Amino acid sequence: MTKLFLSLHVLAAVVAVGPVTVAASMFPRAMRPALDGGGDGDGGGEALTRLRLLHRICRVYAAVGIAVPVFGFATAGSLGVLGSAWLIVSIVLTAAAAAVLVLLILPAQDEVLAAVGAAGTHALTPGRLAAFTGVFNLLWATVTVLMIVRPGSTTGA
Repeated sequence: MTKLFLSLHVLAAVVAVGPVTVAASMFPRAMRPALDGGGDGDGGGEALTRLRLLHRICRVYAAVGIAVPVFGFATAGSLGVLGSAWLIVSIVLTAAAAAVLVLLILPAQDEVLAAVGAAGTHALTPGRLAAFTGVFNLLWATVTVLMIVRPGSTTGA
């Protein structure tokens, strides 16, 4: 059962977290042309469509990403490592990454989508959203390294 849980955990991480990290990273760069009217002759329609697609990818795969900790806990339980320090740190970092995504990135993307085409200015800059996304990606990279290295593991890694 452990191998099944581990396989599902890794597959969920690749399938769910990968698209979110890529789409969230692409969003800030796509903001500029959308906020500037698109520069494509259609008043920003194509740029807005791009932003909506990237935001939808982030939202959908964030929801699918719930499977990652679910299968992670199942794997950890079957391995008997639920009390291990590296796992507890990974859980905290995963929760922090989820919080950055749900509390900072997705609302910021919503704000940008609302601002596109609206008169006036908006408070969010592409650089600020890129910083949120960078923190999110760094948290996930750290969790990935902890999952591979697993301090104190018996694999000898």
